Amino acid sequence: MPQEILINWSPQESRIAIIEGGVLQELHIERSLERGLVGNIYLGKVARVLPGMQSAFIDIGLEHAGFLHAADTPSAFIRTGDGEALPREERPKPLPIEKQIFEGQSILVQVIKDPIGSKGARLSMQISVAGRHLVHLPQDNHIGVSQKIPFELREQLRRKLQALALENLTHDEDTGGFILRTNAEDSAEAELREDMVYLRKTWARIRELSRKRPAPSCLHTDLDLLQRVLRDFVHEDTASVRIDSHMQYQRLLAFGQDFMPRAASKLQVYTGDRPIFDLFNIDEEIQRALGQRVDLKSGGYLIFDQTEAMTTVDVNTGGFIGARNFEDTIFKTNLEAAGALARQLRLRNLGGIIIADFIDMESAEHRAAVMAELHSHLARDRVKTSVSDFSQLGLVEMTRKRTRESLERMLCEPCKACNGRGTVKTPRTVAYEIFREILREARQFNPREFGILVPPAVLELLQDEESEHLAELSAFIGKPISLRVEGSLRPDQFDIVLV
Repeated sequence: MPQEILINWSPQESRIAIIEGGVLQELHIERSLERGLVGNIYLGKVARVLPGMQSAFIDIGLEHAGFLHAADTPSAFIRTGDGEALPREERPKPLPIEKQIFEGQSILVQVIKDPIGSKGARLSMQISVAGRHLVHLPQDNHIGVSQKIPFELREQLRRKLQALALENLTHDEDTGGFILRTNAEDSAEAELREDMVYLRKTWARIRELSRKRPAPSCLHTDLDLLQRVLRDFVHEDTASVRIDSHMQYQRLLAFGQDFMPRAASKLQVYTGDRPIFDLFNIDEEIQRALGQRVDLKSGGYLIFDQTEAMTTVDVNTGGFIGARNFEDTIFKTNLEAAGALARQLRLRNLGGIIIADFIDMESAEHRAAVMAELHSHLARDRVKTSVSDFSQLGLVEMTRKRTRESLERMLCEPCKACNGRGTVKTPRTVAYEIFREILREARQFNPREFGILVPPAVLELLQDEESEHLAELSAFIGKPISLRVEGSLRPDQFDIVLV
């Protein structure tokens, strides 16, 4: 399907919208003050080794120490013939981490997951440097080819890459490994050779800096979002890349002409009167993506609930009654929900464990069709996603690789009124808590009067419906109780002042 990429740039924020079929499919945001760290390489200092957890905390100069697991150390890292890292559960048992590193040691690490919430960055000692056509593995001599390239071409491309990797090496220079990226299937030898030279120079510079700088230090930062658009997002189906900044257009054009001419040829400056994101109502789509509810064209809807542990998705028929019978109604709703779910995962950048509660279907044929629909839409996702079949409870369990914060956590913060719970206590609940607290204070102290600071809604309730109970409490403790509104309090907060 033809793809359009729109870039909205401002000094403080870059926003990338990927459009397919006139519909927003992916949104990428990078703020200059909150730039992601994935791909950055640091000289870190081992702060603490935890043998019981087979992990260590590494100081890389950020607010929270980074986390390194034994499975991400050189002793556990093995690649498949295609260059992909083996899943952790299939890797051989690594050496105990306490035999590989020690506290106070300076080590080279790379960020593989951004800090999320109170968690520090996830780190790996297996360094990789990405280019336009290749990924360089300086600590590994493995030559691999992307699994997305047709099988019959892989061996041929691997031999070509092997020959290029051995060219122009000095006796004291390590070959290093390379993985051919998906977009390099038709690349000329000259392009691959130039990419190798660039990546080896980059690694040599990183190594030199690691000898000169103290730990902790940042030695290498990944490309910014605009540059990664040309490197990672543009392919043969991309019709155009439009950007609304002439200055950034010139910068990207120069970068693209040096490293990725085919991608650079699709760059255009947007000069329209309307904001570029208004072309496809993208800002409205973003607002909808921040809500819990996603309406389907049929009348059904999805409910997304993102928590610390997982994201749950509930499918409902809503007002959809258009099918011949109830079973067909459920089937058509679930089919539409499967496509919408896959799109929302990309748009919201949801990661980790995802549980989808489709409407129960009795027909095994219908369940198979819904799973096939889900798989077909997930195949377009550039982020690795694993999906299990329907469980005994009728749930579909998924895991999606999480490298950056979700859209909601990037653009929103916990509600100050409810501390992120999504609910607050009712005024009546707060009023009764006040009654109990006054009784508790009356047993311990002997003031002349109890002064109560309350939010407006609680004050209204105490002066109206609960006034009789308040008077009875005052008579019971033998002390006057005065009320005063305090607008700065949350709806479920109060304060008792002893006078």
